[in-house]
Amino acid sequence: MATDTVTNSGQSDGGKAEVTEKVVFINRCAKVVKGGRRFSFSALVVAGDRQGKVGFGFGKANEVSDAIKKASEDSRKHMVTVNLRENTVPHEVVGESGGGRVLLKPASPGTGIIAGGAVRAVVEAAGVRDILAKSLGSKNPANVVKATLSALTQMRTREQMLKARGKFKSEKA
Repeated sequence: MATDTVTNSGQSDGGKAEVTEKVVFINRCAKVVKGGRRFSFSALVVAGDRQGKVGFGFGKANEVSDAIKKASEDSRKHMVTVNLRENTVPHEVVGESGGGRVLLKPASPGTGIIAGGAVRAVVEAAGVRDILAKSLGSKNPANVVKATLSALTQMRTREQMLKARGKFKSEKA
C-alpha cells in the first residue's frame, strides 16, 4: 500500500533538499445517508529528506488524492531533526505513543532495514540504512509511526551526552 514520491522542497539557494514522501496507510470511512453511502478517506504520510529530517502528517478528505495531498503538506510542516551515527542509530531505544511501542537497535553496516511497514517508512525517510526494529504494542499505523518518531527524537550522540555532563571528548594521541 505504501507509495513513494520524491519532490524538491523549492529551496532558492540550490541545496539538495529532496523530500521523499511515503503513503503509509489509507482509511475509508462510510456514512450512511438517505441516498446511500457517502465515503470519506484519511491518509497517513511520512516525509523525510534521508539526511536526518523526518515528519508525518494526517489528512482527511472526500477524495483519496486530496487526503494524500493534505497529509503530505502536514508531514512537511512537522518535520523534526533526528541524530544518526553513520548509517544507523546511535543506541538502543524504545519509543511509545498511545498503545504503540517500538524498539530500535543499531545494526552493523550491511544489515539493511529489518523493520515492519510503518517503522520502515519512517526510518527510510530519516535516512537510516542499517537498523533492527520491532513493533511491540499496537498495530495501528498512526500509533506505530508516532512511537517510531518518539524513539528517533530520543536519540543522543556521544558528544551530546558528554556536553550535557560537562565533559569534553578526550583527544587520543
